[in-house]
Amino acid sequence: MTVRSVRLVAALALAAVLAGCGYNDFQRLDEATKSAWSEVLNQYQRRADLIPNIVSTVKGEAAFEQETLTKVIEARSRATAIQVTPETLNNPEAFQKFQAAQGELGSALSRLMAVSENYPNLKANQGFQDLRVQLEGTENRITVARNRYIKAVQDFNVLARSFPTNLTAMIFGYPAKPNFAVANEAQISAPPTVSFDKPASK
Repeated sequence: MTVRSVRLVAALALAAVLAGCGYNDFQRLDEATKSAWSEVLNQYQRRADLIPNIVSTVKGEAAFEQETLTKVIEARSRATAIQVTPETLNNPEAFQKFQAAQGELGSALSRLMAVSENYPNLKANQGFQDLRVQLEGTENRITVARNRYIKAVQDFNVLARSFPTNLTAMIFGYPAKPNFAVANEAQISAPPTVSFDKPASK
């Protein structure tokens, strides 16, 4: 057997081993998570881009609650200041920090929209209403993008933790990826308090 034949057989054997150990699946699913993550970032950026227009419109309402507006501006600043890199997907701490900043921004925006209901001029402002519709559409897109990312990470993590592909994950450095979590998980996991006592009569 010639050296060339030996190399060819070795290459074919290696290809067969890699195909059977899930290596190619890791490549495919890793790319799928990156693609899904890019869409999440795209929608978060879309939301961040809407905020200056919303803030500008709300500022036109002289009596609007300044504290609510300030919280939105500060939350946007913190959310956009976080540098997101491909490594963020494999760093649970950085991922949690990013998620917390986006959650804070979402909460501040929700508060802003709720408070705006108390201002007839804003409710009658067509520009503000258009921005509200765009924001609601963006929040829906964020939800869809996050759900796709959650599914992509789930598929990747199942492969990374299953035998024998978990051995491939260890050899080639494919740790399980962090996923989105509910910010107030402890709060919502506690059963609600239900009382059938009648309120005290006044």
